[in-house]
Amino acid sequence: MFNGCWSMLGICFALVLLPLVCTAHEVEDIAQLPEVRIVGERPLAASSERIIPDKEILLQPQGRPADLLRLAPGLITLEHSGGAGKADQYLLRGFDADHGTDLALHIDHMPINLRSHAHGQGYADMNFIIPETIQQIQVNKGPYHIEYGDFATAGAVNYVTRNIVPNDVLQVMGGEFNTQRYLFMTSPTKDRLKTLVAGEFYYTDGPFLHDNRNNRYNGLAKVTVEPTPHSQLSWTISQHYGRWNGSGQIPLREVMAGRLDRFGAIDPSEGGETFRTTARLDFHHDSLSGDTFFVRLWSQYYQLDLFTNFTFFLHDPANGDGIEQNDRRWVYGGDIGYRHVHRFFNIAGLSTIGFQTRVDDAHVRLGTQRKRQSLAITTDSDIFEVSYSPYLKMDIQLLPWLRVVGGGRADVFTFDVKDRCGIGCSIRPQGNSQDVIGSAKANVILGPWHDTELFLNFGTGFHSNDARDVVANPAATTLPRAIGYEMGLRTRAIPTTEFLFSLWLLDLESELVFVGDEGTTEAREGSRRFGIEVSTRLRPFDWLTLRGDVTYTKAQFRDSGDSVPLAPELTAFASATASLPIGLQGTLQMLTVGSRAGIEDRRVMLEPFTIFDLILRQMLPLSALNGKLEMFVSVRNLMNTDWRQAQFFYASRLPGEPGGGVEDIHFVPGTPRMVTGGLTWILPPLR
Repeated sequence: MFNGCWSMLGICFALVLLPLVCTAHEVEDIAQLPEVRIVGERPLAASSERIIPDKEILLQPQGRPADLLRLAPGLITLEHSGGAGKADQYLLRGFDADHGTDLALHIDHMPINLRSHAHGQGYADMNFIIPETIQQIQVNKGPYHIEYGDFATAGAVNYVTRNIVPNDVLQVMGGEFNTQRYLFMTSPTKDRLKTLVAGEFYYTDGPFLHDNRNNRYNGLAKVTVEPTPHSQLSWTISQHYGRWNGSGQIPLREVMAGRLDRFGAIDPSEGGETFRTTARLDFHHDSLSGDTFFVRLWSQYYQLDLFTNFTFFLHDPANGDGIEQNDRRWVYGGDIGYRHVHRFFNIAGLSTIGFQTRVDDAHVRLGTQRKRQSLAITTDSDIFEVSYSPYLKMDIQLLPWLRVVGGGRADVFTFDVKDRCGIGCSIRPQGNSQDVIGSAKANVILGPWHDTELFLNFGTGFHSNDARDVVANPAATTLPRAIGYEMGLRTRAIPTTEFLFSLWLLDLESELVFVGDEGTTEAREGSRRFGIEVSTRLRPFDWLTLRGDVTYTKAQFRDSGDSVPLAPELTAFASATASLPIGLQGTLQMLTVGSRAGIEDRRVMLEPFTIFDLILRQMLPLSALNGKLEMFVSVRNLMNTDWRQAQFFYASRLPGEPGGGVEDIHFVPGTPRMVTGGLTWILPPLR
């Protein structure tokens, strides 16, 4: 396996060096010109696309990188287990995507989702990201974008890291619940050799009666060079370590009866520990004709030990239903491509041909535990899962008012599962399989007319199923297909105003999801989701920006007509952001998630919520020698609303209750009013 890995990396590095050799004779004859920065708006392929710039990122509550996704209309992130150390729950376009099954997350085009994960398919933990190192976040909804394959059904997100920071930064933050955060960022060199080094430490006990003791350590180093006047090469490495206690999902019946505080726990031994190391290489060479050759290589080592208890004493009245999940894996792969600029009969176009590959070499284990002491093993597997994905993308400007972006991709999967447990395990998946799926995408952009564009989008996509399910159920659908349609409008016809509208529909063929918490398979019939998104941005004054987003979605199973449980229906986000000449910046924002079905027949509805956050930043000028000092304050849940984050409806059992348990809503309480603040020292650049 490792020989194959090194062979692949050797070929990729050879491809990286090839353009340097081929253009070596050019370098002697070309003068080095000063860098010229051209700023322009990125052309969109759908009205639902959103680019989140760093200036919006910095005006968000500190400490949780997943919260930044709330800046995209209809994309909601929620804490899942009463402790912020694990992956969030993602809600988008009628999907409760759990920890990432139908939302593809990336950083610098490196996938974050993990296939055949111990805790759920597509598990995407973003706690290794330092928010201040992000230049922008690219959000693409629906299966319309050729660059994204697995998990990109509801949408795909790419976090883009910056190359440098213009000034060195030191930051200290503190607040309620013993919350602390320390950050530094520096760019020792900024010209031909660009460097970025950043580190973060975060700690909080949270509002829970049993302290979270949530520790997070992050580090990042990035080096960017220009080997020739027409090429750029970047290396990035990052390191993450996290440890936390979780209060878990608690039964509503105990809270309503007054026997349990809403910030209490049934099993306070929940929690976990995780570790992630990543390395990324990004190279591109631009020819004099405008063509581009690019290579992206990446690798990750990841591990997780997770302890949970959802049903308490339903299955094991003596020891409880504690679950232990362990994941150890190497993930590596890359994306190689060539982008060609062409003109045919006065029609301009841009064609990209590429090849993506990915390997997940994982050891995953599920067992039972009591107070984090292992009791028995349920399943123990070695998984070797590989995908190969050639793709072709065409971007053609047929007429001044007509642009077409389309193409296709093929994704070939191989699955190999080996049982490590033997006769001691109750579940023993073993075997190998393979499958292939093709995807087609077409996007038509009409306009602009009077600063107005119309968008028509079509695309097919998929999410892969867990390798253990694939080999255990050979008749089941391995790569369920999604088919999406969208019609949208984007206009700036009214000065200082931007209006976006999207109407969309998505069909998902079927789902066969490995339920990591139970070690079983959950089969679902095909589903249909459709909805509407409206977004408005208004800038009545140079110093004031107003924003409002509203989405409505209906999600149901196609055959029965039943509702899809947990699917988000009504969501809304609004904000008012001010930037005053005195150096004061602030934003007041509101997030609403409406009621949604807890079960298929809608006889149980989950509680809606609306919360407000306030963030203020004040620049305090110092002398030129000492740089600048910024003071910031963040108030989460400004109105101190009692709200529920993650909510689920299922049966659990407490001592003294019937043997079959009690069906009830189980939830994670939302953060109460929480005030944090701190100082950022922005050092002057070295002369």
